[in-house]
Amino acid sequence: MTHSAQEFGEWPLKRLLTAVVGSGPKSADDMSHAQAREAFQRILAGEPNETTLGAFWLANRWKRNTPEELAAYTDVMREESVVTAEPDVDPVDCGANYDGKHSSAVLGVGAGIVAAAAGTPVVVHSGDRVPTQKATAYKHVLDELGVRTDLEPTESAEMVDETGFGFYYQPAFNPGIQDLYERRDEMGVRTFVNTIETVANPANADVHLGSFYHLAFAKKLTDLLRESEQLEFSRAIFFQGMEGYDDIRPGYTKVAEWSEEDDELEDYEIETAEYGMAMESDDLAVDDVTADSAAITEAVLAGERDDAFTDAIALNGAFRMYARQDVDTLEEGLAQAREVIADGSADAVLEELRAF
Repeated sequence: MTHSAQEFGEWPLKRLLTAVVGSGPKSADDMSHAQAREAFQRILAGEPNETTLGAFWLANRWKRNTPEELAAYTDVMREESVVTAEPDVDPVDCGANYDGKHSSAVLGVGAGIVAAAAGTPVVVHSGDRVPTQKATAYKHVLDELGVRTDLEPTESAEMVDETGFGFYYQPAFNPGIQDLYERRDEMGVRTFVNTIETVANPANADVHLGSFYHLAFAKKLTDLLRESEQLEFSRAIFFQGMEGYDDIRPGYTKVAEWSEEDDELEDYEIETAEYGMAMESDDLAVDDVTADSAAITEAVLAGERDDAFTDAIALNGAFRMYARQDVDTLEEGLAQAREVIADGSADAVLEELRAF
């Protein structure tokens, strides 16, 4: 997205590098909200030299962004790049890491369809082989299942209303970020763009479900939501998912829950064994993440499997119901998840998605 006639302030990226963020991880300063806003406006406009942009991204990485900086970047992204389309229903927004998974099955498609069949609408969004991992994300599993993914935002909203599950495709709803693809690829490491794209919220949902690697980062993300002027989530749940994705891991999973009402971050643990699930992470490993994730999802939804993958998809579906507060407990959600798999409702949603 190029805005050739756009006017900026007094903080080109080279000056920010010299005067604020570029002096090293111990001596670098944080940017003000206004400085971070201007920086990302310049980036989206294609203004910085390629070397300067790479240096700026790297400096942000080594000094670590503050929630205020991330909120400023997010607000600019929402204002200048994101094209939203709201379905009539209010779904759970699932924004997993866009660069995907490379060794374990992607469970979120099956989990989202199970939740949708139980009455909890779900929205997922991703790009296509996003740097740095360029691994399997939502789009690729849906493609393998025969579900359309090259959708305009209005079509994505229609998909949610028709089926209860919707996919939003980053090149269509966030073209400014898509325009940065080659530069991000050349970096070779993640940048703050990998963080903010997960909270783009193209459906303007009220509830966000995301993932984190460390609890301190979940705190940073909830502070981002709190400080953002463009995001209006009233509730967010983050958990330490498999490979950083929004899939609850077997065994022990750390969860961080925030609501606008009490404005506090609560953290707790989920133990899959407490739900009668005797599985380990290796039980969810696959050889071909894209093909195997799709085949597993299809078989689970059809009621043709009764194994660790079925348990994991049911539990993740229950967590989406819980996130939207459609159930009071995970136990209640798990019972509903198993019911919609057993009675064919989940499989019917998949068929509706294929027909969309």
